Amino acid sequence: MIGATLCWSSAGMLVRSMHLTDAWEITFWRSLFMTLFVLGVLAAQYRSATLERMRAVGKPGLAVGALWALMYVCFILALGRTTVANVLVLSGISPFAAALLGRLFLREHLQARSWVAMVAACGGIGLMFVEALGSGGLIGNLIALLIPLAFACNVVLLRRTGTEVDMIPTLVLSGVLSMLIALPLALPFQAEAWDLTLLVIMGVVQLGLGCLLMLAATPRLRAAEIGLLAVLEIVFGTLLAWLVAGESPAPVAAVGGVLVVGALVANEVIGLRRTAASPIEATAAATQVGH
Repeated sequence: MIGATLCWSSAGMLVRSMHLTDAWEITFWRSLFMTLFVLGVLAAQYRSATLERMRAVGKPGLAVGALWALMYVCFILALGRTTVANVLVLSGISPFAAALLGRLFLREHLQARSWVAMVAACGGIGLMFVEALGSGGLIGNLIALLIPLAFACNVVLLRRTGTEVDMIPTLVLSGVLSMLIALPLALPFQAEAWDLTLLVIMGVVQLGLGCLLMLAATPRLRAAEIGLLAVLEIVFGTLLAWLVAGESPAPVAAVGGVLVVGALVANEVIGLRRTAASPIEATAAATQVGH
């Protein structure tokens, strides 16, 4: 799981190191290389049964893939309009969004600790948006908020239908869908050799390998443990963007980010004291992927 967060956290650093600035083209190439990588893993694992495994995910798998594709697209678009730290922090509130939608649409019980944590996180998000008003990052922050919303819809969808979806084939579907979304807006291609090298790393290592490592960790860890370790993506990603690209969040946004991360950590640490994860937490852990 720590390996997964290290993979995911490299996204901001890699994007900031490119000459290419077109978010649509970045999304297309990253999705293409991720899809080819995961498809290769599927082919090695299932061989002649690969297509059968792909078809077996059905309509629920297609819906999950579509929501993941939306997350991929929004993540890159947001990176082009606000800081790496803001995108990571805002996308990191996915567990709270899932719990809240679960309460609204599934009548799932929400622990008092989660209510307190969400209020604290909302305060931090408010500070980040106050800073964005003055820095021009408001649109980027709003796009980044679509990531936890899409994740929460994914969790509610799977909980409501009671469907179990094979996640690896769904990664391929999500990659194909995000490519189809991005392609019309990505043309004509302008990526140079340096950009394509970094995009291969993004597709194969940052997104593909990161997701596979997380899926391997899921059956070996409790939901709260996965949620706590996932916070490392925010820490690693912000640190890498600062060390490699010299990008650091503004003071007000940094305070807001600390509030959000603190709320996430506190919520998950308290959750570790419970003997078993709640249904919404367990499903969230099983469907959490990188951006």
